[in-house]
Amino acid sequence: MASSNTYRLSCSVPGHEMDVRGLASTSFPEGAFVSVSRDRTGRVWVPNMGPNRSFTEMHCMHGHTNFVSCVCIIAPNETYPRGLIATGGNDNNICVFSLDRPDPLYILKGHKNTVCTLSAGKFGTLLSGSWDTTAKVWLNDKCMMSLQGHTAAVWAVKILPEQGLMLTGSADKSIKLWKAGRCEKTYTGHEDCVRGLAVVNNTEFFSCSNDASIRRWHVDGECLQVYYGHTNYIYSISVFPNGQDFISTGEDRSIRIWKNGECAQTIRLPAQSVWCCCILDNGDIVVGASDGIIRVFTESDERIASAEDIKAFENELSQSTIDAKTGDLGDIKMEELPGREHLNEPGTRDGQTRLIKDGEMVQAYQWSVSDSHWVKIGDVVGSSGATQQTSGRVLFEGKEYDFVFTIDVNEGGPSMKLPYNVADDPWLTAHNFLEKNDLNPMFLDQVANFIIENTKGNTVGRTETGHSDPFTGSGRYVPASAGGSSASGADPFTGSGRYIPGSGPSTVAPAGVADPFTGGSAYSSNALQSTSAPTNIYFPKTDPVKFEQANATQILAKLKELNRGAPNEQKLSDDGIQKLEKLLSTVSNLNAAEKPTTEEIEILWKTAHWPEDIVFPVLDILRLAVRHPVVNEQFYSEKDGVQFCNHLLNLMGPQGKPANQMLVLRTLCNSFAGQWGQTLLMSMREMVMSQAMELRAVSNKNIHVALATLVLNYAGCLHKVADLEGKAQCLSMVSTILEVVQDKEAVFRLLVALGTTIGNDGTARDLAQSLGVKSQINKYSTVTDPAKLGECCKLVLNQL
Repeated sequence: MASSNTYRLSCSVPGHEMDVRGLASTSFPEGAFVSVSRDRTGRVWVPNMGPNRSFTEMHCMHGHTNFVSCVCIIAPNETYPRGLIATGGNDNNICVFSLDRPDPLYILKGHKNTVCTLSAGKFGTLLSGSWDTTAKVWLNDKCMMSLQGHTAAVWAVKILPEQGLMLTGSADKSIKLWKAGRCEKTYTGHEDCVRGLAVVNNTEFFSCSNDASIRRWHVDGECLQVYYGHTNYIYSISVFPNGQDFISTGEDRSIRIWKNGECAQTIRLPAQSVWCCCILDNGDIVVGASDGIIRVFTESDERIASAEDIKAFENELSQSTIDAKTGDLGDIKMEELPGREHLNEPGTRDGQTRLIKDGEMVQAYQWSVSDSHWVKIGDVVGSSGATQQTSGRVLFEGKEYDFVFTIDVNEGGPSMKLPYNVADDPWLTAHNFLEKNDLNPMFLDQVANFIIENTKGNTVGRTETGHSDPFTGSGRYVPASAGGSSASGADPFTGSGRYIPGSGPSTVAPAGVADPFTGGSAYSSNALQSTSAPTNIYFPKTDPVKFEQANATQILAKLKELNRGAPNEQKLSDDGIQKLEKLLSTVSNLNAAEKPTTEEIEILWKTAHWPEDIVFPVLDILRLAVRHPVVNEQFYSEKDGVQFCNHLLNLMGPQGKPANQMLVLRTLCNSFAGQWGQTLLMSMREMVMSQAMELRAVSNKNIHVALATLVLNYAGCLHKVADLEGKAQCLSMVSTILEVVQDKEAVFRLLVALGTTIGNDGTARDLAQSLGVKSQINKYSTVTDPAKLGECCKLVLNQL
């Protein structure tokens, strides 16, 4: 197919009534694309088979109650073989459409402000970003997790090809990499709002920004290259299939084609804001702009527009006005500009801009290599250098404006000046005015409509009223602003050979298929040898796994030793020690007829508040005691439960003592043995699991085993409950802990938690796949020591 090696207009596609804010190429129909607009619609365009090379509207979608700002395509699956279309809007919602109906299949609600970016991944995963400073992960019609960490609007999101990795770009100037719902890395370098992201491959991506730069990054954090060429905000970026060349669009009225690391071509449009772009399978470029027109550009000689259409496009471009104050054309000094004779000299590169003086006017031309002539791209306004007396314009803070309004906000207070030029966006002007004067953003509509009403008949381009995006992407806009380690197996507290918290005689399990959680020596796989495939004895695991081994003699000896150094007001009397000794005896044998007394429980509560340096033997008694129904009810009652749980979480903090961290985790695990403890811990799930996750980096296998057990017990409680958010948190924890844990027992318990979570729940299984856990656990399928690890892994892989 013939190619001119430069992009030229293929067609203009009218249809939208307002700005085109988002574009996406589709897999079906072939060669088609989807557009969304401020006019609240989404439209599917298919290529004409005839000679006019244009596109025809195939499908129009309605569902948003305000302007639509972004769109992405959800890949085909068995249920929807033609894929789905997701759109985000200023009504804070995400609408998901099929090609079979104009109204949404379902609407995703959860964001608290405009949804401005979307990205689809494998297994139906959808990632959204919003002005509410969060990104959210969706699976089908459910929100699985919220990514929190940015301090300003999330303008850009992308799901990387490697499962589980997600990118977010924000008005806080940073980019964040997320894995299983947790921020793994923050990229800094941009000097203003990050507006767009584009994936290059598994390890590299592009970002574009309001600082007029494009950056290429490696996921490890290195900025590989910075590209300059645009003269204003850059809104969008798309990568060609070769993974090297790309296109970008921005507020400087241009689309730029980058090849071999250089800006190879600049195409000017007759619209100030070129909001979005996408690349079709045939290599053609589609762009959407603030004039509501979609334009397609091509390298193929066979798809270039007719001479009449190209002439009409150039005429439209030549009639544009370019505001000199945008900086798009540099510092303009009219008295130094040449006349029309300067156009007799050919340009040196495609897209080169040349300004000439024609009487009292300044005109901008751009060199076209393909046509070998200068194409007028507009008249430059605000460049005459005239005074207020000669031009009729108003001087304010050293600059000329068409209008300078006096605004009285507070009665009796000082008035404020609002400068405005007819080529400006009234919404952006209103936004900047409110920000400069520290005024409430709620006045935005009022100020913008004041400008529109008082400049009627003087605006350049179309005046858009009603529901429209009030911002062009200022990076200053802030929406809604309003371990210590220890050696494995050793006593990290008092020295080897002495009291080890949580230690005690091993429980001997019967031979054969035993409880795989009581220790490696208790498990034998012999009973499974006669079957052709592993029998699933591992999950779902719905009864809680507990830490029950103890050496009461050593615990009491350590308690008495440390009691001597306790603060006087907290020191136990001999009688108090005897009561704790009796309590320990009672709770060590849950089948005993005797029950803990109220006085004994009160003493345990008091000593649990000992200083953190000496409290660990008390915590060892506590983790045994909470298994008893009487103690469980007393500590986790509606009256005291939240206070008790918060006290445990304080002891478990990242800066706490390793002994306390481990024993608190074990206490939480054992608390699931009683209905009262289980109920309270489920009600505080998000807080407990989030704080527990802070211990994943501690190099202590006992802590890792206890942490994995806590996740497992939560998974067991959630197994038969329709709580997708809870299951998503479990899956996120499993995936994140698997990245750092080495102990095989901890890995085994995480695998059981994973199998329990995804068992009989297709949505949870899809989310696990999207998080990439399959690739994380594959290596354990061949483990034979202990055999339970490899067998359980194979069973989980079968589920996935």
